[in-house]
Amino acid sequence: MMYRHSLRKRVAIAFALCVAVLSIVWGFAFFAAVRLSEDRVLTQQLQVAADNYPAITTNLRGYDTLDNLPQSLKQWAQTNPELGLYEFDSEELHVAVIASNNKQSPAFVVFDVAGIEASSSEDWWLLLIISGVVGTLGMFGFGLGIVVMRRAVAPVTQLAKAVADIDPEKLSSEDHKRIDSSRFTDDEVGMLARTIEQTLERISAFVARERYFTDSASHELRTPITVITGAIELLAQSSLSIADEKALDRIRRATVDMKTTIEMFLWLARESDDGLYDEQFLVMPLVNQAIDMQRHLLSGKLVDVEIEQLTNPIVHGHPQAFSIALNNLVRNAFEHTLTDQGPIIIRIKERELLVTNQAHNNIESSCISTEASSPHGYGLGLGIVKRLCERNGWSFSLLADEKNVVARLSW
Repeated sequence: MMYRHSLRKRVAIAFALCVAVLSIVWGFAFFAAVRLSEDRVLTQQLQVAADNYPAITTNLRGYDTLDNLPQSLKQWAQTNPELGLYEFDSEELHVAVIASNNKQSPAFVVFDVAGIEASSSEDWWLLLIISGVVGTLGMFGFGLGIVVMRRAVAPVTQLAKAVADIDPEKLSSEDHKRIDSSRFTDDEVGMLARTIEQTLERISAFVARERYFTDSASHELRTPITVITGAIELLAQSSLSIADEKALDRIRRATVDMKTTIEMFLWLARESDDGLYDEQFLVMPLVNQAIDMQRHLLSGKLVDVEIEQLTNPIVHGHPQAFSIALNNLVRNAFEHTLTDQGPIIIRIKERELLVTNQAHNNIESSCISTEASSPHGYGLGLGIVKRLCERNGWSFSLLADEKNVVARLSW
């Protein structure tokens, strides 16, 4: 539906329309009530006259002196009441005190309403009917207000439903088309719809570029690593001196580290998962693998590695992400442990893994923190570890004191 006015004007028009309709309805209701009352009074008077036919009596009489007044009014009249109108419910009389030609005493006009006014039971029925009419009109006004306001804010509701269908965690390249801002006119809602559509379009384009980059980078970065790995294997089969073999080992370790780093960054940059988030895997094999990969960092340090396996836990999540995080923690512990400052203790519990090594003066004080440890100082990979944990619903913390540094990974 197309709207010609802004949202603010539509709400104001809807409110004014609702008030106008209710005012007209209430006006007709009060007018009908007055006319019905008049008709009832005239009908009752006619009925009283008909009941007394052929002796036509009148309910309205005038009295010039006190002596002619009805007996029930004489005592009251002797108190010299002021000019005006009076009502006597028990006698069913209405009295008007007026000035007479005789200046010494006033005149009285008495209206006998016996048989004309409604009885108490009729009054209750009338009250019930009026209450029902008022309640019905109130419900009608409430329903009318809801209908009018819904039509006034219908564009806002349409936009809200369109936005609600978009999952911010899984934006696709077609999500911006859900808004369809062409359905809205040039008002506040239309401006908001166009802004959201343009924003989602930019986000979708960014996601498409990110996916294209990660796919291209995955191929372009892994290809030279594969070539280097193959060349290393060919060199290893040839006759090498001891110095060449040591150099080749360093190249092999650097290549493995580079491959792990590339896989880590590509996995973090990937917007969508690869279906391995709910995989179950054992922790202990990954611990042994990490120790074997990083043991060269302890060469010549005379430092022991102790594994305290208190249980054999199973973790739900991404095994590659867990392996990358664990490799970073083990590498940091091995790198920052000096000669004869062992042992390095890896403690495996049911819901957490602790990597403990002795502290030394070279550790920056900025790394002595709680859950949000600094990515600098104690290993540049700890910021990456934290991101990996956040992506998988795990938690990471680094605790350090004067004696020990404890990296804690819990799931």
